Amino acid sequence: MSFGRNSGKGQRPTIEELRDEEYSKPEQSGAGDVEGQKKGKVIKFGWIEGVYMRCLLNIWGVMLFLRLTWVIGQCGIVQGLLVMTTANLVTLVTAISMSAVATNGQIKGGGIYFMISRALGPEFGGAIGLMFTLANSIAVSMYIIGFAESLLDMFQDYIPGWSGIVDADFENRLNDVRIIGVVTLVLILVLAFVGMDWVTRVQKGLLLLLLCSQVDFLIGTFIPKSDLDHSKGFTGWSLETVTKNVQPHYEEQSFFSVFAVFFPAVTGIVAGANLSGDLKDPATAIPKGTLLAIGTTYLTYILYGVVVAFTYSPYGSGVAEEYSIWTNDSIPLEEKMLVPRWDDCSADATLLRNGTECRFGTLNDQQTMAVISFTGYLIYGGCFAATLSSAIASLVGAPRVLQALAKDKLYPKIEFFAPGFGANNDPIRGYILVFLISLGCVLIGELNMVSSLLSNFFVAAYALINFSVFHASITKSPGWRPAFKYYSPWVSLLGTLLCVCVMFMMDWVTALLTYVIVIVLYFFIYYRKPEANWGSSAQAQVFVSALKGVQSLTETQDHVKNYRPKVLVLTGNPAHRPPLVDFANLITKKLSLLICAHVITEPGSKHLALMRESTQAWLNDHKIKGFYTVTESGSWEEGAKACLTLAGLGKLAPNLVLIGFKSDWMTNLEGLHQYFNVLHSAYDHALSIGILRVKNGLDFSEHILAEETVGDHSEERRGSGDEEKEKEKKEDEEEGDGEDKDEIGELQSKTEVVQAVRQRTRTISRVTYETHDGTPLDKTIIDSIQQFQGEKKKGFIDVWWLYDDGGLTLLIPYILSTRKMYTDCSLRVFTLGNKKDDLDRDTRNMCTLLAKFRIDFSDVIVIPDVTKRAQDATKEELKQILDKLPEDCISEDDLLMNKEKTNRHLRLAELLREHSKESQQIVMTLPMPRKGSVCPELYMAWLEIMTRDLPPTLLIRGNQTSVLTFYS
Repeated sequence: MSFGRNSGKGQRPTIEELRDEEYSKPEQSGAGDVEGQKKGKVIKFGWIEGVYMRCLLNIWGVMLFLRLTWVIGQCGIVQGLLVMTTANLVTLVTAISMSAVATNGQIKGGGIYFMISRALGPEFGGAIGLMFTLANSIAVSMYIIGFAESLLDMFQDYIPGWSGIVDADFENRLNDVRIIGVVTLVLILVLAFVGMDWVTRVQKGLLLLLLCSQVDFLIGTFIPKSDLDHSKGFTGWSLETVTKNVQPHYEEQSFFSVFAVFFPAVTGIVAGANLSGDLKDPATAIPKGTLLAIGTTYLTYILYGVVVAFTYSPYGSGVAEEYSIWTNDSIPLEEKMLVPRWDDCSADATLLRNGTECRFGTLNDQQTMAVISFTGYLIYGGCFAATLSSAIASLVGAPRVLQALAKDKLYPKIEFFAPGFGANNDPIRGYILVFLISLGCVLIGELNMVSSLLSNFFVAAYALINFSVFHASITKSPGWRPAFKYYSPWVSLLGTLLCVCVMFMMDWVTALLTYVIVIVLYFFIYYRKPEANWGSSAQAQVFVSALKGVQSLTETQDHVKNYRPKVLVLTGNPAHRPPLVDFANLITKKLSLLICAHVITEPGSKHLALMRESTQAWLNDHKIKGFYTVTESGSWEEGAKACLTLAGLGKLAPNLVLIGFKSDWMTNLEGLHQYFNVLHSAYDHALSIGILRVKNGLDFSEHILAEETVGDHSEERRGSGDEEKEKEKKEDEEEGDGEDKDEIGELQSKTEVVQAVRQRTRTISRVTYETHDGTPLDKTIIDSIQQFQGEKKKGFIDVWWLYDDGGLTLLIPYILSTRKMYTDCSLRVFTLGNKKDDLDRDTRNMCTLLAKFRIDFSDVIVIPDVTKRAQDATKEELKQILDKLPEDCISEDDLLMNKEKTNRHLRLAELLREHSKESQQIVMTLPMPRKGSVCPELYMAWLEIMTRDLPPTLLIRGNQTSVLTFYS
């Protein structure tokens, strides 16, 4: 057994299994090693082949030949070196942050996407993963187009009479570029299909060619050149030349614009990390290979910049007859000076009429490098190696990012690209997709307009890598323990800011567009809420923020304007009492605290922790923003009292206890006394009390056998046969789907319990209720279960505000009226009057009070005759209720002592049936269960007769603390 990391295959026994004498350790068959079962040779790379070499190829890249001389020509040696140093500083900080992330646990396939998603969560990871895949796909075509253009340039320079493949015009050779590009792209795709082993061999050859071209370039600086080369600007090693190149020679450029052009040259630092799934030890290879590659390329860029500054002048001169392009026919022959054909500037604009020199200052492509080099051919070969290696790296890297993204199922239907083929799990489908995207771009041929956007995509990813290190550090999660220690969260934060600045320096329009794309993709995943539990720093931040919020809340003084009903619902198993949970959710509705409490009285119950996890998942699947707590006790009364005492944290604790009406109180007297004592205990803890009664009761445990999860990939109910079970088991193993059970004990073993809870990966979209014999429930029962689940109601919410309890009897129905379910319902307020003669005044006073409370109402009804004698039929109904109780349960003294109260409650029962029989909801002040003055049986008889055969009725009583105010 491995103690280094949790394999996720259930190899580690549960604590119950360890305590069980009959438990025996299962055999380790190694069946979970999928990679070992695949046929073929598995290719894994070390840090040199896997990271260092690939980063060298991408960082040196085509910019070494296309833009290095141009940077020196524009900026001069001092500012040119500053441009290179600043660009490398950004990538160095990013590489340090990436090293910290890469060494904080096991890195799988997906490279930069895997790191960001596991560090910052699926929202940022999914956004960057998709953008990174698209950027690399288009980058393949850009590199191939660059290769095609360089190849055509070489043909033009070294093949006499070259007139193109199909385009004779050198300035308009789009079709030639397309032909060469398509052929090259197909060959690269074939190379990818052959396998990573051959990809590495080809890239080794390209790296060798790239190194040879650089050696050729350095040797060429010491070789004497022809007059033609000197006229183009080559001077050899010269202090006079470097003096000219000290100062910048900007032409329609600036320091920041040159930096923006050069920075993409150093963005290849993730070329090795993107192949993280193909590395032997990513945690070692990524930091070592990436940092060494950055150091190597930085030194070479500085060296080559200095060489150019010493050997190449920003001016060229010569005799006119030696050139193929003439500047102006009106100038005498002896004064004509040529602006070389690779100069983008207008000849007339740059011609100096003194006849001695003509400034071109282009220094911008492989032709300039070829002038300096020894042979010239190798410079073109190096340019080919740079473009092709970058294209290959992008084509094999992008599908692997897409494959990792697809395995996580962050986007709909993207799992099509998840399967890998062969021993190395090659993403063949991803190769084809990237090929098609690149093919389309190659056929377009002109990609300058998107090049800046792609660079911004890469830099946005680097910014998030830096930010992930900073964020993980400041949250101080114990899980943040990178083996790479040479990082600082504040340096990473600086790196984040530098990346943001670089994005705007390159192009502020595309920078804003990049931010918009990231935000859109972020919120798409955020609201989709995929099953992704990766222990990200975002999760750690949730805990830290919640903890600070609770502490701040506890230190804040209560105020009546900020009162919210924080509800503790004594539900038992919430799945057995859905109406009670749904009603409580209507009160809190994501804006207040909701805790469902479950008391288990059976001795020896197990799996309490798993019950918490499973039932919490049930609440989430039913979109109920609440918490679940379970306790074990010898009696329901003691367990409920424990919940009243311990639920919550600081001031984030319940202030209202909601409980269902005890329908079996006449037959379960012991339970009735416990129920009554819990009500008193709630008042002892200064809690408000609510009792909900609905037709058909609240407990549906006898009707519900199971709740079946029906997800996006399955529409069939679970079968009972062995074949059906085997099929579902196989599907669950393949897709990671699990089912929540209302009864944990129904699962066959403890291992199944763990898997059923921890392998949940999809959201319930439909709930199927069935009886114990497997038949569907009757529609009336389903309607009763779902009576508080969103169907709009029209009518009245009747508020019987009988006593001043602080205003909770009025506040709760007002809150209900704001919910979607009751938006079409109006409040009718019933209150007790003193005398018939004062009805108008009492009505006006109540209307004025409600207006001050800013509570809309449709009517106010004052009841003047609540003390009137109850009708004989109502008395007889009460007598029938009391006759069902055991003899001597209620003494004559109790009846005599509470004669007036009994009559009052009988009259309220009559008035409720008269006025509120057709209402949608009734909220009435709960009679106070006074200690020692009324027995539990008589008290419940009052509640029974008042709420019998009425619409859903909530009896509620505040704790005499004001919850309403009309002061601002």
